[in-house]
Amino acid sequence: MTREERLEKQKQRLIEMKVPEEDLHEQGYRCIAGIDEVGRGPLAGPVVAAAVVLPEEFSVLGIDDSKKLSEKRREELFVEIKKHAVAWGIGMADHQVIDEINILQATKLAMRRAVHDLEQKLADAGKDPLDYLLFDAVKIEELDLPQQSIIKGDAKVLAIAAASIIAKVTRDRMMVKYAEVYPGYAFDRNKGYGTKAHYEGLDQLGICPIHRRTFLKGKSYPSQE
Repeated sequence: MTREERLEKQKQRLIEMKVPEEDLHEQGYRCIAGIDEVGRGPLAGPVVAAAVVLPEEFSVLGIDDSKKLSEKRREELFVEIKKHAVAWGIGMADHQVIDEINILQATKLAMRRAVHDLEQKLADAGKDPLDYLLFDAVKIEELDLPQQSIIKGDAKVLAIAAASIIAKVTRDRMMVKYAEVYPGYAFDRNKGYGTKAHYEGLDQLGICPIHRRTFLKGKSYPSQE
């Protein structure tokens, strides 16, 4: 595929991913947020959610489900999304919360926190308040706003895909820092997921303070705490 063909494909992809938000704008909604999370599967670290409002004229090419993008491309798009977004918010739930209320409830909590953070930033900037929420695969009944749950939303809806990138880069950077605090688990490379190097670290060092105990049930690892 030539460079021109790739560029044309990206332009068409952008048009397609903007359709759900354009339909909502036509219905009268003015401030539509896409919300997504990362970190449901790792053995360590927090689950992180992001909520993003994009302007109608948003034209950055290459936005997609963060899992489909290289680390380098995610970092580049992270900068562009933050630069051009109307506003964005972050929410998270740490390993202790995950162990206390389970990963699904922790995920929803992180998403609610991301929405609340976004609402505050919109208010601080004097922007329109949120009036519609687009979630990837979940619904948050506690949020008193119109909303949709879209399966594979991070691959179908531009604002959700943008949120997936913001959440992924934010969490990855956190795990790289945790690798310095808790060496031996290769957190900088695996981001807390259960790779061979991670399990070898568990065998040699035991459980560190950011491990999710409930994800390691049935395993007899010593604890660093």
